[in-house]
Amino acid sequence: MKNRTALLGQILVVITVIVCGGPSLAATDDGLEQSDLPSPSRFGAPEADFAYGAFQRGLYLTARNLALPRAEAGDGAAMTLLAEIHMRGLGVPVDTKIAEDYYRMAAEAGITEAEFRYGVILLKRAETREDRKEAAELIKRAADKDHASAQFNYGQLVRTLRPGSAGEAEAIRYFEQAAQAGVPDAQFLLGRVYLNGVLQAEDELAQARNWFEKAARKNFTEAQVEYGVMLVDGVGGARDVARGFGWILQAARAGSPQGQLIVSQLFRAGIGTEPDNIEAAAWYILARRADLRVPIMEDFWLGLSDEQHRAAIARANAIF
Repeated sequence: MKNRTALLGQILVVITVIVCGGPSLAATDDGLEQSDLPSPSRFGAPEADFAYGAFQRGLYLTARNLALPRAEAGDGAAMTLLAEIHMRGLGVPVDTKIAEDYYRMAAEAGITEAEFRYGVILLKRAETREDRKEAAELIKRAADKDHASAQFNYGQLVRTLRPGSAGEAEAIRYFEQAAQAGVPDAQFLLGRVYLNGVLQAEDELAQARNWFEKAARKNFTEAQVEYGVMLVDGVGGARDVARGFGWILQAARAGSPQGQLIVSQLFRAGIGTEPDNIEAAAWYILARRADLRVPIMEDFWLGLSDEQHRAAIARANAIF
């Protein structure tokens, strides 16, 4: 990979050690991103669908009553809608068994959303490699029908099930599809792929910055940190320390320990903002509470007076 110009020295070391250690890629305990409210086309139904229309308006019992006879007649779209209602407990008690049964039948009928959802269900309770392969096949079927969340999650599964260069290449292909479809987790991960030089592209740093920016604009905090550092350091494009500081501060305010650590250094050095020892110390206190420490900031902290320590602690407590 090309050598990254280190205008910020210690800051980029922190990014390499902490942020590059591994992205937080998923929003759920099972490691798989859950979809937003599906559209009727995701259920396999036409856009003008009365059951889905009632569902969309919050009339869940009406939606259930309209969908039930259709599901009993073998309508996969109606089965998927009923699965959603029972899985979420919308107008009815949560019943995962009923939901799973509907997802399974809808998946067998070839409904894309159900293939993804039932694949996730199978993956949660998979105990063997064969179980995971069965789940992966379902998720792949949805991914190959342009289901963005399935594309991202299948890429993750490929990395686990097929370690090595061939599996990595296939995973990246699905990550690219999900990133193009707007999945911020995939956009961030693709940024890391380019930043690490995996694809050996001539414009890899510019590509990395582009994908980090896309994810950052969707409030993906790790991407905000990476994009901000690239702006501050002038990597992959023009240098803009003020904008870079702003992106990293946004991540820090959202609770990113990495962002808090880097913001503390930027305040200390006066990069992208006016130097401010109290702000620098306050943000470093927050990073320390997450067990993130670096020698240069430890020395800075020890060099402050007792009065400055008290002021910084009060400021940190006011931030969080």
